[in-house]
Amino acid sequence: MRTSTLKRWTIGLALLALLLAVLGGLIWGGITGWAPSRKDYPVQGLYVSASDGDLAWPTLAAMGADFAYVRASAGGATRDPRFAANIKGARLSGMRFGPVHEFSLCAGEAQQAELFITTVPRDPAMLPPVVSLELDEACKSRPDRAMLLGELNTFLNQIENHSGKPALLRISSDFESAYQISDGLSRTVWLLGDFVPPDYAAKRWVMWQSSSFYRINGAPQGVRWNVVRP
Repeated sequence: MRTSTLKRWTIGLALLALLLAVLGGLIWGGITGWAPSRKDYPVQGLYVSASDGDLAWPTLAAMGADFAYVRASAGGATRDPRFAANIKGARLSGMRFGPVHEFSLCAGEAQQAELFITTVPRDPAMLPPVVSLELDEACKSRPDRAMLLGELNTFLNQIENHSGKPALLRISSDFESAYQISDGLSRTVWLLGDFVPPDYAAKRWVMWQSSSFYRINGAPQGVRWNVVRP
């Protein structure tokens, strides 16, 4: 009797585990496969770096990626090893493309500007450059707001002179909370927020990162997916 009851419990638990696994897979598939409606946001694209691996650019274009922002440099010393290859792939696929610099609070603005300028060629076909602003826990020594605004102004002037276009600021919510950057610099902003349009800045966003793990054919590991405000 006890053996029969134990067997039934074991079968029941196995079926429950299977059901939960299937349900979890469906939920995860829905999360990673979601993107905002094209009716609401006709122009959509991705932000990529070397960590996204070898991308199938023609497939990404065929799947609806209209543009690609590509990580070019970070801090004062890091060049993205796939920047040139990703830019070439986006160009040949017919997408619009632009460079991103990930700004560091622990590196000088002149050093960072020089790195960006020597990494990103002058190219009138490129979209305006983007400066990505996210807090890094490894960077413990941070400037105050007034100092940072001055450093960013210097940095922006140099990269904008190089590119010939005003830059966009890609700002995370914790960075904005710490420095109120959107209120301190006269630039358009790109905000982040999975699934829900963000409202944490002092001005309306021009671009929204709607998913940080969108799975699409051509990018099996997932990419950061973005939309442009119509």
